[in-house]
Amino acid sequence: MGELLSQVTSDVQTLFRQEVELAKTEVRQEATKAGKAAGMYGGAGFAGYMTLLFLSLAAVLGLANVMDGGWAALIVTAVWAVVAAVLYARGRARMRTVSPTPEKTVETMKENAQWARHPTR
Repeated sequence: MGELLSQVTSDVQTLFRQEVELAKTEVRQEATKAGKAAGMYGGAGFAGYMTLLFLSLAAVLGLANVMDGGWAALIVTAVWAVVAAVLYARGRARMRTVSPTPEKTVETMKENAQWARHPTR
């Protein structure tokens, strides 16, 4: 009986170690994908920033042909403030849907705990 209990305890320890390794692997894979995507977003963001900077300058200069330059700059600034507010609101809403937990590992850990409580079921 003691040997059987020792074997079960050893198996449970091995199982939990494997679950921890699974969690680490899942998190590592997701972090790698997120890092690559973030690098691409960074490059795209800089290119987009430069494009919008020169586009804004062109808009200010174009509007300055029909009105005072100060008012033209203020109008372009107001447009960008509205765009920033909309993007912030949408980004915030999407960020609330992000789940950083390793779903598969949590599910299997619950199954393991259930089995450990009632191994005959």
